[in-house]
Amino acid sequence: MVILDRLKRFDFVILFILLLFMGISIAVLYSATMNTAYQGYHMQMLKYYFFGFFVLAVISLVNYRILLKLAPYIYLLGLGLLVLVNFIGNTYHNATGWMTIPVVGMSFQPAEFFKLPLVLFLSYILFRKQKPKLGFWRDVLPMCLITFIPFAAVMVQNDLGNALSYLVILGGMLWIGNIKYTHAFLAAVLLVGAVFGGIGAYKKHHDEIQQFLVDIGRQHWINRIDPWLMPEIATDDAAYHTRNAKMAIAAGGMSGEGYMQGENVQSERVPFTYSDSIFVVIAEEFGFVGSSVVLLLYFVLIHRLILISLECKERAGPYLIVGIVSMLLYQIFENIGMFIGLMPLTGITLPFISYGGTSLVINMICMGLAISIRLYEEEERKEHHHSTLSL
Repeated sequence: MVILDRLKRFDFVILFILLLFMGISIAVLYSATMNTAYQGYHMQMLKYYFFGFFVLAVISLVNYRILLKLAPYIYLLGLGLLVLVNFIGNTYHNATGWMTIPVVGMSFQPAEFFKLPLVLFLSYILFRKQKPKLGFWRDVLPMCLITFIPFAAVMVQNDLGNALSYLVILGGMLWIGNIKYTHAFLAAVLLVGAVFGGIGAYKKHHDEIQQFLVDIGRQHWINRIDPWLMPEIATDDAAYHTRNAKMAIAAGGMSGEGYMQGENVQSERVPFTYSDSIFVVIAEEFGFVGSSVVLLLYFVLIHRLILISLECKERAGPYLIVGIVSMLLYQIFENIGMFIGLMPLTGITLPFISYGGTSLVINMICMGLAISIRLYEEEERKEHHHSTLSL
């Protein structure tokens, strides 16, 4: 009866949006991979979605506080996997970040998985703090160290996209944790100074930096940064991906060239259309209208998550929600931004749409956590209301 009651209060808005994302993902993957070496990925993604919905249902029915209590152990598990992947991991596209599960033969990406342990552990720390404001030595510095360790481990794996997501999650958690204005101001100054100072130094000392990156085996970083900051000197090979992606997006116009009719996509001039570049497929085949629909769905999903956090009476719920929202916002902005010149090219997926089992399942677990927060917060409010009436 309890489970049935919870199912009645299930957040069907989130479920409906996820079903729409599933339909979009399967359809776009079919178009992007038809008559290519990746043909059939849409059916594999459908299997990932079935498993993802199962995991979402299980997590949503479990009290989210249980996972919060286990957060330190989950963090250590994730950290152990990040270290282990350096020794037994597989390398794809210059990044050593995939492990194969022996029994089932499936591969997963520990750096992608670690976003969840990081959100859980930072929420755990914030929930346990005693004072309303974050102290620098007591709270901010430990949270930064907890984030920097996996950040460094993932940077060693050559996975800049996922590494940066950890910093964005940290920023969101510090904000919701009520960081002092002076600390926030100093952090903002340091961040802006580091970004603009780094850009200026890169342009001024390009040749020296290029030689240094070649010496340490990071030549591909030049191929990603040059088309973003210095397109006039970028080689044809370096600019190939972003240049063709921009052409495909521009060709889509207002309403697109039609499903499976995208000239740039169907001719395979845009690499990785099944994963990182899947937004380019949407933009070329469905145009500005189709792209706007996808962005609107993300907006509604994030708005729904924020509403759940605002309804919480306990602090733990909003901490988890803000961590999840920070993770999603970064992925959406980075994935789309890198194809319109706003961000450098990194290997980051578009949530719920790009092909990838690890990314999808982790995102579905996060949605399950959000639904769990809503269910158990509402349940406790009802119990408190009944107990008040009985008194």
